[in-house]
Amino acid sequence: MRSKSPIKTILAPFVMVAATLYFFVDALFLSFMRPISRALARLGLFDKLTRAIERLGPYTTLALFVVPVAVLEPAKPVGFYLIAEGHFIHGVIVIAGAELLKIAIVERIYQIGQPKLMTIPLFARAHDFVTGWLGWFKAMPAWQAVTHQFQSMTKWFRSLMRQIRPARR
Repeated sequence: MRSKSPIKTILAPFVMVAATLYFFVDALFLSFMRPISRALARLGLFDKLTRAIERLGPYTTLALFVVPVAVLEPAKPVGFYLIAEGHFIHGVIVIAGAELLKIAIVERIYQIGQPKLMTIPLFARAHDFVTGWLGWFKAMPAWQAVTHQFQSMTKWFRSLMRQIRPARR
C-alpha cells in the first residue's frame, strides 16, 4: 500500500475548505433562486418544455440535467480570473450570471425529472450524499443567520410594497 505524498497531505485540508465553501455558496444561491424559479413555473411559460422533459427516459433526463452544469460551471473560474485581472464588475457579472442561469435551468429540470432521476442508482446515492451535506450546511449557525436575515429583508420589502401600492391609487 502506497502512502500519501507530503504535498497531498498538506493540500488536503485546503482543498476540503475550498470545496466546502464552494458548496456553501452554491447552496446559498439555490436558496435565493428557488422562490424565483417557483414563480416562473407558476406563470406557465414553460409548460411545453415541462411536458417534453416528462416524456424523456431517466438517462436522457440525466444528460439534460448535466449539460447545463458542464457548460455553465466553467464560467465561475473565468469570472474569478477576470476579478484577479482587475475587472471586478465583469467578473462578478460572469459568476453571478452563470450561477443564476445554472441554478434556474438545473433546478427546473430537477423538479420535473426527479422521479426518473431517482431510478438511477448512482444518481440516487449522489442525491442522498448532497442532501446530507445541505442538511449539515443548513444546521450551521452562519446559514441560520443568513436565512433569518433574508427572511427579515423579504418581510420588510413586502411591507414596503404594501405601503406603496395604496399610495399610488
